[in-house]
Amino acid sequence: MDSKTTFDISTLITTIDFAAKKHVKQRRKDSDATPYINHPIGVAKILVDAGVTDVATLQAAVLHDTVEDTNTTFEELEEYFGKEVEEIVKECTDDKTLPVMERKRLQIETTPHKSVKAKLVKLADKLYNLKDIQRCVPVGWTVEYAQGYYTWAKKVTDGKHLVDSAKGVNDGLTSQLEELYKSGTFEHRGMTYKCHPTYT
Repeated sequence: MDSKTTFDISTLITTIDFAAKKHVKQRRKDSDATPYINHPIGVAKILVDAGVTDVATLQAAVLHDTVEDTNTTFEELEEYFGKEVEEIVKECTDDKTLPVMERKRLQIETTPHKSVKAKLVKLADKLYNLKDIQRCVPVGWTVEYAQGYYTWAKKVTDGKHLVDSAKGVNDGLTSQLEELYKSGTFEHRGMTYKCHPTYT
């Protein structure tokens, strides 16, 4: 194992350890109350499986919810992980002072204009969440709300025009998202439903 590989592994483990401590008391919204840290680690794994090897991108994937959902600051991320990682996370962070619907609108509007590395994190984040709904619909969600999430996510990943699409940055992520939007299903109270009810 060469020195760069050793450095990369050490850097990623340090990043995962930081995120795990930040998210330690948080749980996902599924019925099993899955530890929240499963999500950012899973987002990073989706990127690795799609052939992404850039360490800063993988670090940002692990850290992408720390500022939005914990007491972490951007200054803290820059101090520990450097300016590039901090900037990618900043691109992926919603402003929680805004109403939910405005945050969702802004994701549709701004995702096409983000950096390639931020787009990769955003796509993997959406893919993880969409697959997680297939695994277990969050507690309290109706079928209509779940399908609404898929419909909104497609607007985020596709952009208003093909040229805007964030999906163009990685063929593997693109094909997985397209297949999910086109043919994906999920279970809810013993019934099967299309993920995206009006796929086009």
